[in-house]
Amino acid sequence: MSTLVAATVGAAVLAASPASGAASTLAAAAQQSGRYFGTAVAANKLGDSTYVGILNREFDMVTAENEMKMDATEPNQNQFSYGNADRIVNQARGQGKRIRGHALAWHSQQPGWMQNMSGTALRNAMLNHVTQVATYYRGKIYAWDVVNEAFADGNSGGRRDSNLQRTGNDWIEAAFRAARAADPGAKLCYNDYNTDNWSHAKTQGVYRMVQDFKSRGVPIDCVGFQAHFNSGNPVPSNYHTTLQNFAALGVDVQITELDIEGSGNTQAQQYQGVTQACLSVPRCTGITVWGIRDTDSWRASGTPLLFDGSGNKKAAYNSVLNVLNSGTGTTPPTTTTTTSSNPGGGGCTATYSEGEKWNDRFNGNVTVTGTDNWVVTVTVSSPQRIIATWNTSATWSSANVMTARPNGSGNTFGFTIQHGGNWNWPSISCQAA
Repeated sequence: MSTLVAATVGAAVLAASPASGAASTLAAAAQQSGRYFGTAVAANKLGDSTYVGILNREFDMVTAENEMKMDATEPNQNQFSYGNADRIVNQARGQGKRIRGHALAWHSQQPGWMQNMSGTALRNAMLNHVTQVATYYRGKIYAWDVVNEAFADGNSGGRRDSNLQRTGNDWIEAAFRAARAADPGAKLCYNDYNTDNWSHAKTQGVYRMVQDFKSRGVPIDCVGFQAHFNSGNPVPSNYHTTLQNFAALGVDVQITELDIEGSGNTQAQQYQGVTQACLSVPRCTGITVWGIRDTDSWRASGTPLLFDGSGNKKAAYNSVLNVLNSGTGTTPPTTTTTTSSNPGGGGCTATYSEGEKWNDRFNGNVTVTGTDNWVVTVTVSSPQRIIATWNTSATWSSANVMTARPNGSGNTFGFTIQHGGNWNWPSISCQAA
């Protein structure tokens, strides 16, 4: 497997500090192209002033390292525990950071009571867990890793044999549908490792699932690539191809657990290549590294992160920052599209686009194609509420769900959302009337 290295950036540049006038933190540099730069956070490190200082300064997206997993949030059946997860969420939100929820359904780190279940009882328990946790954090999560690591390693390209898989092959779809119902404003992601090389069977298996989900209207918005690399498993030369091909299915792609064992400029070049690959794919919306300092990493002996154990910036940090500041990336899109058809053959496509933004509210616009007789459902997530509309006849089935119909003003309408601190886009669906 060959290594992805940018030929135009030499070792001297990799170790250099950011240019004068450039953004001086990872988050600010990523924001220049509309992306985020995040990290995994452990609740028991929030008392470490060096750790928190770097977290507050450098990152604008937070993933709970273990505190939102199934064993942490439901240690006993139907007895939910959110204390440590809340510490992370509250700290992040207090600093104006967004949160990736990790993970709702996984074969690993299940509580003991769930490990002993099977069949219908396990399926129902899994769906209840997804519903309860996603509902509890509704409106606070940017994206959920709804299902984690469900595909097998090796050459089969098939599903992992797990207790969840043995409840039926539709378990992943069921989990995504439950998550959408519970937290309609969050992006819903599938997350896995060893899916970086486009030619690998596991990558192709996940690709086929996402392709199937998109074709059948199963709610999936993004795919997470964990990106754990080392000398035996370096960044593949076709990494950009992998990200681009998944994005072409109509989903965002996110690098979710990045760490690269190594040191010096060899490590820096690998980090550089990953960052450039993300910036070159418009729907690669952000990068999360799996920890802050090398000593915080689950792979600490491999020194895989951007800061050393004392909190000093490494060559890999400077290489990432320089790429983010380079301006060579493409900006993620500001639209999202949903398409549906009815048994009579009528089709309807609704495209949401961002409008103006203010401190307390933002505008959204929807353009409908395929029919002049349409019904569009707009769902916002708490504490959001729609406070104004234009060019449509609107009704509300609840405080969070608006139904829009034509009012003779054409097929483009808009609305203003008072966000209450939740900047997530609304979800939209279209039906030909």
